[in-house]
Amino acid sequence: MRRFGATKGARSELKKLFDLTGRTAIVTGAGRGLGRAIAAGLAEAGADVALVTNRTPADEAKREIEALGRKAIVLQADVGDRAKLAGLVEETVVQLGRLDILVNNAGIIRRTPAAEHSYDDWQEVLDVNLNSVFVLSQTAGRVMIAQGSGKIINIASMLSFQGGINVPGYTASKHAVAGLTKALANEWASKGVQINAIAPGYMSTDNTEALRNDPARSKAILERIPAGRWGSDVDLVGPAVFLASSASDYMNGHVLCVDGGWMNR
Repeated sequence: MRRFGATKGARSELKKLFDLTGRTAIVTGAGRGLGRAIAAGLAEAGADVALVTNRTPADEAKREIEALGRKAIVLQADVGDRAKLAGLVEETVVQLGRLDILVNNAGIIRRTPAAEHSYDDWQEVLDVNLNSVFVLSQTAGRVMIAQGSGKIINIASMLSFQGGINVPGYTASKHAVAGLTKALANEWASKGVQINAIAPGYMSTDNTEALRNDPARSKAILERIPAGRWGSDVDLVGPAVFLASSASDYMNGHVLCVDGGWMNR
């Protein structure tokens, strides 16, 4: 058992817990926003990274990671298209040699009152936000189970706990992501694979632009956040590195709120 105390050796052991050197990660939705920040954070902690992106170019994110001395590849794919998903894991293993971390970050939102919410919007949101999480986790999970280790981090939401307004598809998908996280953890924890989720609060991203531009909604949201501000992509980097590292080896099926205290109110 590791023991930590006020010694130089103990501090070195603690640093090793968060060291991702020699590990390889896949991050979906990595071209911008939360995904790009998480990918860069994992690289800074030592990981090589496969950047999965659809429409957003990821060349700049790739260069940023390579500047840290890590390897990076860009994999172009619409994660809502099931046929494209299995190849992402295979290509990562071929090009980067292994797979240790999967971050299911890609997500979309459609804002329409439930009575007017089209089935096409409903299905598209579920395909990207939920179905891709299951298929990628299943595919990556087989690799991780075979090697006896791995970390899967799903990006949940405050709407994994609440109902929201005008976002029935998004809310349903994020509730399901939290449930899937727990279900996979129950099966795979004994096999050395930890599956956890991060539930970001109200972050300053493209998905919340409409809310931030609505003075009344923005004011109501900020008044409920004890921290008094919208979150930024940087706020997720530390939690993601923690859940990807050996520091979280005894965490399984947890949904970690990074919300400025929103859930306390």
